[in-house]
Order: sequence, then structure tokens, then C-alpha cells
Amino acid sequence: QLQASGGGLAQAGGSLRLSCAASGRTFSSYGMGWFRQAPGKEREFVAAISRSVSTTYYVDSVKGRFTISRDDAKNTVYLQMNSLKPEDTAVYYCAAASHNYYSSIYYRLETKYDYWGQGTQVTVSS
Repeated sequence: QLQASGGGLAQAGGSLRLSCAASGRTFSSYGMGWFRQAPGKEREFVAAISRSVSTTYYVDSVKGRFTISRDDAKNTVYLQMNSLKPEDTAVYYCAAASHNYYSSIYYRLETKYDYWGQGTQVTVSS
């Protein structure tokens, strides 16, 4: 089970940190991803982090602004979001993939994830 938190209202240029806490003892064996869905749009990939070596992947629009990280001791994955823009406004979802992929091609696909959190709203005002 995944529980996302940390969403809220931020001004453009501001920061938020999302957290996704996982239950269970096998968190370290999962690759983790963040997706987002803006109103009227399809859900899109934002970032992912592999298990073990923690390789990270990002969609181009957030590179240099967002950082995904994980703390396996706390069963938690984070998404640090800096320099926020109004277009970052969306519901953000975390997801867990039981297979260890070695390419962003797979992490970008929703179908490669086995578990999903409930989503947390991020709103960025201009």
C-alpha cells in the first residue's frame, strides 16, 4: 500500500516535497515512480528511481527542478520539487514496480507499475 502526502499550494518559483510511504518489508525491491495528472489531461510520467543503485529518470520538463530520492530504511520515496511553475499543477501519484527496469522507456509506462498511491494535489499559483 502506498500513501502519498506533501501536496499543497505553492507560488511559482516555490518548492514542495512530496513523500510516498509504503507498507510492507519489501520496499527496497521495488522501483518507484511519480506520475501526475492535470485537469483535462492524461496522466504523465514525472520521475522514477530504480531499486538497489537508485538510478533516476525524469521527464524533460522537470529536469533540473525536481529530484526523486528514496530512503529504504523508511520505506519512503520523495519528490523534491523546486522552481515550481503553474504548469506543474496536477494530482501527483506514486507507484511501485516490482520488476527492476534498466531504461526510462519502461519506467515511463503506467502499465509497468504494480501498485499505486491515492494521489496528492499540487497547485502552483502564478
